[in-house]
Amino acid sequence: MVKTQKRTLKTRAKLLEASENIVRSGGYENLRVEQVVAQAGVAKGTFFAHFKDKDSLMEALIGPRLHEFLDEIERRNAPASVDDLLNALRPIIQFAMSERYVFDVILRHSGAAAKAEIDPIAGAINRMGEVLAVWLANAPFRKDISPALLADGIGAFLFQALALHFCAIHNAQSIDERMRIYLNAWLLPSN
Repeated sequence: MVKTQKRTLKTRAKLLEASENIVRSGGYENLRVEQVVAQAGVAKGTFFAHFKDKDSLMEALIGPRLHEFLDEIERRNAPASVDDLLNALRPIIQFAMSERYVFDVILRHSGAAAKAEIDPIAGAINRMGEVLAVWLANAPFRKDISPALLADGIGAFLFQALALHFCAIHNAQSIDERMRIYLNAWLLPSN
């Protein structure tokens, strides 16, 4: 049994490594299951023994990237300004903007679709709220609402700004400009 588990883990690791190599050279959207199995040297059925479909593979690739960005945010001091907060979020924003497909996968698996299970992306989005709430508790922003609610609002504005970035009607304004407007209004409201 242990030998089977090791082989299963090794095969999954080969599939993920092949996928990451393909993504580095051609992007997430262009990744095809056929490419993955060919590069990993396994049968297509083996792929489906590890991943339900391409989307579940994308969860396994994108979720850990989001966690890497959150690890970096956790190492930072609490933001002293909206620009500090925006700078901390920038790697997540740039990653989500890197391809429309990446944003679509993040959005579909963020937990907003009321899925029955928590997958890697939903876990990362949930963690983002927790990390931001801890951070915001020590930041010089509004104190009339909880840090958790502040973090929820930032997450909502982030998804809204990303969605508008990919919208032909609303993409004239940069995502930084849009986020700065949202964050100033949400975190530093004027009476």
